[in-house]
Amino acid sequence: MLGAVFVIGLIAMLGVVYFAAARDLTARSDRILHAVAEQLARVPADQLPDRVRYELGRNRTGFNYLALIAGDGTPVLGNVRLLRPLPPGRPVDVESGSHGPFRLVAFRTRDGETLLVGRDISLLRDLRHTILETLIVSGLLILLCVAAAAVEFSRAPLRRVRALQRASREIAAGDFSVRMPIAGRHDELDQFANTVNATVEEVGRVVAQVKGATDAIAHDLRTPLTRVRATLNALAHQPHDAAEVAAGIGRATAELDLVLERFAALLRISELEAGRRRAGFHRIDLALLVAQVAELYEPLAEDRDIALSVATRPLWVEGDDRLLFEALSNLLDNAIKFARPGGRVGIALTEDDRGLAIEVRDDGPGIPPEERDAVLRRFHRGVAARDVPGSGLGLSVVVAILNLHGFRLHLSDARPGLCVRIALPRSV
Repeated sequence: MLGAVFVIGLIAMLGVVYFAAARDLTARSDRILHAVAEQLARVPADQLPDRVRYELGRNRTGFNYLALIAGDGTPVLGNVRLLRPLPPGRPVDVESGSHGPFRLVAFRTRDGETLLVGRDISLLRDLRHTILETLIVSGLLILLCVAAAAVEFSRAPLRRVRALQRASREIAAGDFSVRMPIAGRHDELDQFANTVNATVEEVGRVVAQVKGATDAIAHDLRTPLTRVRATLNALAHQPHDAAEVAAGIGRATAELDLVLERFAALLRISELEAGRRRAGFHRIDLALLVAQVAELYEPLAEDRDIALSVATRPLWVEGDDRLLFEALSNLLDNAIKFARPGGRVGIALTEDDRGLAIEVRDDGPGIPPEERDAVLRRFHRGVAARDVPGSGLGLSVVVAILNLHGFRLHLSDARPGLCVRIALPRSV
């Protein structure tokens, strides 16, 4: 289409050039004819025939067509014969087999005679033909080049489109490791490929997360459900001792409560990841929130002989105070749970080269670097947490809450222990 537009523009340009050149050449010839005719028309009537004979005898190149016609139409002298009268002052082209083409103009003299002045336009006609041929030949060459360039430039994007189609078919077949090819030209196709790649990466992440969650659910819930079944089966085959039945029912109820707790946590994570809780956002004092969380967990820290330190600074953010309270509570609860007896746990609002953040530190065993991404996934429990009660969903809930607020969670080594850093946006 671009080639077609260019071709149409080129044809229009060549046509304008040709007609403009032909018009200017013809107009120049007409000005010369008018100048000569006006000069002859100023000659006195009694001297005009002699002047016409004189001009014919000179045989000036280009002006060898002159004639004087009486008022009644009778030729007086000259080498031009008209088959029909000409309108005065309007040049016309005359085709003659013996003389060749010439341009002729008629003027009325003061005595009513008609003066004809003609100019040979063979050279002008040849020049116009030469210009026309030059424009046609050059135009055809340009058209061929444009057509070849249009085909070549169209083939490359079409090849890229076919590559994108192949990649999209593989992705649609379920292979989320495939990415749209990027040529590096930063054009529309590259922008489209980048957008699709980002979408595929996110879809692949979600699918992997769903698969991991499904596998984890099947693995983690199988154990308590198996215990419930074993308890009920034992009760069914044992003598009906009221104390044993009550104890068995209690154990089964506890296992089912654990299952329901995990399902409730999963539903909460899904709700947070869907972004349905932003209706409760308002301006909150983060320093006050940190102080309230620390005050709530101070008795638990004292019971374990852990020194709990708090450091705050004035800071306001947009968010849901109940959700952030829950996230900070989970982090502080984990820190106290895994800190060594008689150790230290700290929660603080900090600001450094990386920006504003909330940091929760403990001096416990920490988390190895290779496990820090895994512990943020649902149901995953680190080596140090194998013997500690829990569902493996606490950090997943925290991550969902922080993502809803636009915050980011980073785990690092506190030497000793673990440092959990919640990075806040710089616009806070």
